[in-house]
Amino acid sequence: MTPHISRSGAGRKGLVTLICGALAAGGLAAAGVATLEPGAASASSHREAPLISGTPQYDNTDVYAFVSPDKPDTTTIVADWIPFEEPAGGPNFYTFADDAQYDIHIDNNGDAQGELLFRYTFKTHRKNGNTFLYNTGPVTSLDDPDLNITQTYDIDLIRLKNQRVISRTKVADDVPVAPSNVGKASMPDYGKLRTQAVHRTANGTSTFAGQADDPFFLDLRVFDLLYGGNLSEVGRDTLKGYNVNTIALQVPNSLITQSAKQPVVGIWSTTQRRNAQGYYTQVSRLGNPLVNEVVNPQKDKDKFNASAPWNDGQFLKNVTNPELPKLIEGIYKIKAPAEPRNDLVDVFLKGVKGLNQPPNVRPAEELRLNTSVKPTASPKRLGVLDGDNAGFPNGRRLTDDVVDASLQVVEGELVGSKNDLGDAVDANDKKFEKSFPYVAQPTAGSRGPLAKGTTSGADVRNELGDALKPAGSSSDGSDNTMLVAASAASGAAGILLIGTALAWWRRRMQRPY
Repeated sequence: MTPHISRSGAGRKGLVTLICGALAAGGLAAAGVATLEPGAASASSHREAPLISGTPQYDNTDVYAFVSPDKPDTTTIVADWIPFEEPAGGPNFYTFADDAQYDIHIDNNGDAQGELLFRYTFKTHRKNGNTFLYNTGPVTSLDDPDLNITQTYDIDLIRLKNQRVISRTKVADDVPVAPSNVGKASMPDYGKLRTQAVHRTANGTSTFAGQADDPFFLDLRVFDLLYGGNLSEVGRDTLKGYNVNTIALQVPNSLITQSAKQPVVGIWSTTQRRNAQGYYTQVSRLGNPLVNEVVNPQKDKDKFNASAPWNDGQFLKNVTNPELPKLIEGIYKIKAPAEPRNDLVDVFLKGVKGLNQPPNVRPAEELRLNTSVKPTASPKRLGVLDGDNAGFPNGRRLTDDVVDASLQVVEGELVGSKNDLGDAVDANDKKFEKSFPYVAQPTAGSRGPLAKGTTSGADVRNELGDALKPAGSSSDGSDNTMLVAASAASGAAGILLIGTALAWWRRRMQRPY
């Protein structure tokens, strides 16, 4: 609990498609399935536990941590909240909660306790309460008067020892949040708003908070009994087109590591929510991907979200005797590796020995990153499994295919059961950016075609009349007669409707009930 402070995927995808066809025709080749069975994993932390699934503002969806590719003396941490944001989900678009503490924890000595905590707290502002609109005109800057609903945030850096606060420093104050991307009429240059939301502090830290494209990619049909039991619908990125709320933090390696000789850090995020008495309670937690989805059973999911890494011994059996390989064996007849699964403990609870395992490590569910491993110019999506030590499970880059990598390890890749399993979704639908905050811009709410009578780039104030013209009308006045006639007909119909309503109301007032 947070301390209280008031390999190539293109070829495989094609083969998976062929196998799906064979299965649909009634042919099930055990060897083929064993080689190409899709990944059985859910979104990293999207609606993963009963309680948090009903409160998305507080729901951690993913955590990423990697040595910054364009600034290798820094580490970038990306933490996401609010799963499945529909881009057009207005008029109340997506904000961080005002009654929450969004925390990023750093364990720099392997004791499963946080030594540093970056705390984000948000405040919502409203300019005009007499409109239903999120924005009242085109927004060209974060301080635009037409942006009706805005947010700002503070960051506190809290230093701890044995979970006791030893210092607290405010490192950012009233930083603006990038808004939800309502659409091209409301936000004609969203990239400009994104740039304005990047803030640099005095201690060399950069921060960003706002909406982004959900960077996680996978096929989520897994819950239909592991892809329907016949692999017939694999290869669809379920999260394509959805957004999340992102906090991105870029910090000097020297700020978060214990020393140059001990460069490994453990990272996780939590959300604390204020209750009616004014106290904060931890309601969500995330380190490594996929843990609370397919490792912890139903009875442990809410407990895990409220717990802390130093108490993870209570969940150890879920790792040493995992359910997922048994499910795959039952459905696809792929033999589950022998238990206890100490290989999973070593990789996911301790870190890879000689790579990202700190000395005297206490097993705990943290995303561990060796900050001394330089980024590569050609990242491999399977990370360490494919010889790329700068990738997952040494931290997690945005491009790492954690579903395929995790599934291959769970199915025994490290204990002699070589496999090439995956879900046939090998990359995000949007390209990531090359500089901080790296995440892709959010999908806009206006994804459909332009309205008839409008042109791309039109000013919403000046072109409103054009948008309301009947299809095919000209702009030279030749169709004015048609437009006036249509307006007159509409007006007459309106008067008739009002008269009918009044007559009905009078009759109703004369009734005895």
